[in-house]
Amino acid sequence: MSRARGGRFRQFPARRSKSTNRLIRLLGAGSAGFLLMAGEARAQTPPDGERPASERTGSVEAPRLLKHAEAEYPEAARAARIEAVVRLKLLVDAEGRVASAEVVTPQGHGFDEAATRAALELSFAPATVDGKPVAARILYDYVFRAVDAAPPPAAPPPLAPGGAVDAPPPPARDRPARPARAAAPIEVVVKGASEADRLRRSAMPIEVIETERARRESASLGEVLSRSPGVAVTRAGGLGSRNRLELNGLTDGQIRVFLDGIPLEAAGFGNGVGDVPVNAIERAEVYAGVVPIRFGADALGGAINLVTDHDVRGTHAGASYQVGSFATYRATIAARHRHEPSGLVVNGSGFVDYAANNYPIDVQVDVAGEPRPARVHRFHDGYRALGGNVEVGVVDRPWAKRLLLRLFSTSFEKELQHNVGMTVPYGEVVSGESAQGGTLRYEKRNLFVRGLAVSLTGGYTHRRIDFKDTSRWVYDWYGRRTYERPAMSTAGEVGPFRSDLTQWEHRALGRLHADIYLADDHALHITVAPSDTRRTGKERLRLNPSRIDPLTTRREVLTLVSGVEYQAYAAERRFENILFAKDYLYWLSTDQVETFDNSVRPLERATHRLGIGDGLVFQAAEWLSLKGAYELATRLPQPEEVFGDGALLSPNLELAPETSHNATVSATLAWADTPAGAVRGTVQGFVRHVDDMIARLPSVDRLHEMHENIATVRSVGVEGSVGWTSPGEHVSLEGNVTWMDLRNISDEGAYKRFAGERLPNRPWLFANATAGLRFAGVNAPGDELSLSWSTRYVHEFLPSWESAGLPAAVKAAIPSQLLHAIGLTYLVRGAVTVSSTLEVQNLTDARAYDVLRVEKPGRAFYFKGTVDY
Repeated sequence: MSRARGGRFRQFPARRSKSTNRLIRLLGAGSAGFLLMAGEARAQTPPDGERPASERTGSVEAPRLLKHAEAEYPEAARAARIEAVVRLKLLVDAEGRVASAEVVTPQGHGFDEAATRAALELSFAPATVDGKPVAARILYDYVFRAVDAAPPPAAPPPLAPGGAVDAPPPPARDRPARPARAAAPIEVVVKGASEADRLRRSAMPIEVIETERARRESASLGEVLSRSPGVAVTRAGGLGSRNRLELNGLTDGQIRVFLDGIPLEAAGFGNGVGDVPVNAIERAEVYAGVVPIRFGADALGGAINLVTDHDVRGTHAGASYQVGSFATYRATIAARHRHEPSGLVVNGSGFVDYAANNYPIDVQVDVAGEPRPARVHRFHDGYRALGGNVEVGVVDRPWAKRLLLRLFSTSFEKELQHNVGMTVPYGEVVSGESAQGGTLRYEKRNLFVRGLAVSLTGGYTHRRIDFKDTSRWVYDWYGRRTYERPAMSTAGEVGPFRSDLTQWEHRALGRLHADIYLADDHALHITVAPSDTRRTGKERLRLNPSRIDPLTTRREVLTLVSGVEYQAYAAERRFENILFAKDYLYWLSTDQVETFDNSVRPLERATHRLGIGDGLVFQAAEWLSLKGAYELATRLPQPEEVFGDGALLSPNLELAPETSHNATVSATLAWADTPAGAVRGTVQGFVRHVDDMIARLPSVDRLHEMHENIATVRSVGVEGSVGWTSPGEHVSLEGNVTWMDLRNISDEGAYKRFAGERLPNRPWLFANATAGLRFAGVNAPGDELSLSWSTRYVHEFLPSWESAGLPAAVKAAIPSQLLHAIGLTYLVRGAVTVSSTLEVQNLTDARAYDVLRVEKPGRAFYFKGTVDY
């Protein structure tokens, strides 16, 4: 038989200091502190130094359990002999009733819902402060155990995506009665794996980055991602500057970025992953080389899925505020609520960013007609951004697992300080973007028949992209106007023509994903994802109004990405294999303005490609897993790459889709509970053979860029990471290194003359290291003081082709960079959790550069505070 129970509990710690009691009184009702109630299978002898509540000193008393409620064991998990421990955070009001129950350690398989329902039926003698009843928050464990004397288990339930057993319970008429509470046998408490751990063990080559600690730091999301092996997010300056994402040598559009499965630009963050507020993200899933079909997207080098907090229970709110050098200010706020009886969910969040980016840089200034080195401050590099979203819907209803509508609006404005090579200063050039839209998601399990789960997603985004270069003035590096161009001149600061343009983009997307559970350890997954993007625009400063404005013509890109995936387990689930196939359809339709006769010529092009792949993982031992994956992938050109931006990025209507053979192998070792602490390590090798690679390259004038196809590129590399956490988690060390060789091996096309050379402006050797010290209970139970240090090394690389006939100053290697950061954080956990962090970035004030030798900020100081309820 199987059963679930909540057992005896202990308090941690038993003795409280006078300062703790004073703190609790100051926090008032509802803040009696976190008292841990751990459900146990049998009574245990309290550890040394711990005493029963009746014997402790002080005037704070914990809630006392009066009435227990047995949780119902999920039938599917019972049949599969799956066990779990669900930890809940309970709000016990001043009358001893459970006002809310939030899952702290979700286990899936129906355990979370069963434990929550039972917890709401518990009854306590309320907590007291000086003898007066107050509300309190506690932790409580529900232990689900399959007793050894149980009858033989039924066949395991079907598989959910990623290998988790996730079949719904049978109809009520087939459900056995709740088992009677029995005497507790000898049991071993085994906690279920988190979602992050489940993903790490899947057959896909994936790195999961959890952001709990990063949300208390001043580092941007791009910097957090860059701490992972193989990943680099490089800004071309300070906050808001264009950032480039790189994964195993492939960049930008070759890596798809999603927010909860929605393409990032369609979710309102067209400026890139580096400027997404890290406090809005729970974890980042980095897929190297192989992209799961459930995203319904084309990609070449992999994908990154940013996941927000889905596990909404009760009412929560949080806020963060950051201030720092170079007039940097960032703030976020979020709130969410779930009404358990109805399943109603309401979420909302917002952010505001501002930075003057007035840090010093080294430039060449004109002195009496001769260039001389000087150190000046940026004067026209400001960034302003704000945005918000609201989500409303229902979850966990018989007719829908999830039905959620999300509406969002974001905008940013960025001043441009100079050209791409940092050789010409600008004083009035500005770019910006705003986006509004929404997504609707619906999920249902057992749709029409048992074993069929369906997810439907639809979305629409309207983007406005602005660029303004209208000044007649010429500026120097000190921000002074040196002279005004003649009235008859058409030149702006950027190029030979002034510009004041706006582009409007309408993007609609959809995705249908179905999971079909065929039999034990076998499942089929199907995805169909269409997307339609249309652009139009207007240039307000046309030199010849009689000429057709190319921005006003029709521009449309339609894509359809479909896939089917077969998932199977063997050898008692120690072996998992995922075999998949993808279909890509690309249709470009535009009206091209002919220069010679001012006519419009319709241009249409359709492309169809197929792809296949396979991923497998073998759990050779509890501490060793081996993975291998291969994909023949296609990446379709994006609208920005084909149509340009009308200003700094030139169009290329002849861009062809790129294809790649991607292979990845890895080995992961993890020893979790050794006497010396937790030890982990991963080594991974990869090979990419890319045809018609799309690369964003600077033009000879160093003013514009354009995406072009390079016939053949090969990338091979290896990366490794190691980590250690001491017993008690007082000390932690992490490190990783990535080496890759990304070379042009074309034997035809325009870039044949550079055959054998590394691709320009791409780091090929870089490493990261972090260290942390953590001290708990410094001033009161629940507080924590931590000191962190991080460093990043990037080896020197070239910003251009090695044999290109460019000036020496342009071809000069970008020097090696070694940057350090330190931070001090004080955290107080309670009914309200508060953290304060002081950080120094680029501690040694070393020179730092982007991939085109643009200088980035030097030493900077930041403070960040967060509050969570």
